[in-house]
Amino acid sequence: MVYVTGDTHGDFSRFKSRAARRLRRGDTLIVLGDFGFIWDGSKKEKRILKKLSKKKYNILFLDGPHENYDMLRNIPISEWNGGRVQVIEGNLMHLLRGEIYNIENESYFVFGGGECADRDMRDEADTWWEEEMPSAEQMQYGRMRLKEHGNKVDYILTHEYPGRGADFFGTSSRQNGLNAYLGLIASEVEYKRWYVGSLHIDRSLSKRLHAVFQQICPVNAVADK
Repeated sequence: MVYVTGDTHGDFSRFKSRAARRLRRGDTLIVLGDFGFIWDGSKKEKRILKKLSKKKYNILFLDGPHENYDMLRNIPISEWNGGRVQVIEGNLMHLLRGEIYNIENESYFVFGGGECADRDMRDEADTWWEEEMPSAEQMQYGRMRLKEHGNKVDYILTHEYPGRGADFFGTSSRQNGLNAYLGLIASEVEYKRWYVGSLHIDRSLSKRLHAVFQQICPVNAVADK
């Protein structure tokens, strides 16, 4: 079975939770951005990555605005289940922007990246990287891959939400170019459900759009409102 969870920000406790302990051998858990365990290359971090890579279930993650892109950039790219990935170690993999993967006979369009609210307080190439926000080429690639797939997938997984925050919360909210791009994807593509991680809430935003944070939620089940 495939599950999703929200930002982990380098906190190992999510993987020790009761919900995580219920996952079985061969299951897949996907972190919706801000994975945070590839940050400083310390011995402690390497020990944690080793533990994660040896879990009985697969751990996949999208990137968010709180990743070390210098470290990610140096990891080789390979092919997995129809799309490009970076294998960190063992069963631990980074899913790349704009790819479509076949997992348990269902299709997943993945698009990481995002804009953090604290960008102005972070230093370039130290705690902030330009690569946090997707490039125009990455956005074009994502639309091309979807077109090749007939603009139809089972699930869409992103860090940021599609469109305007006001569409979901009834108030004005930030919108950047990535939100607008994902709103365009939402209007062009047929899908069953869409999961986002950046909002740090566990809530259904609409019938098909769900925000996930601390929950570990099966993709074929609706998150709690």
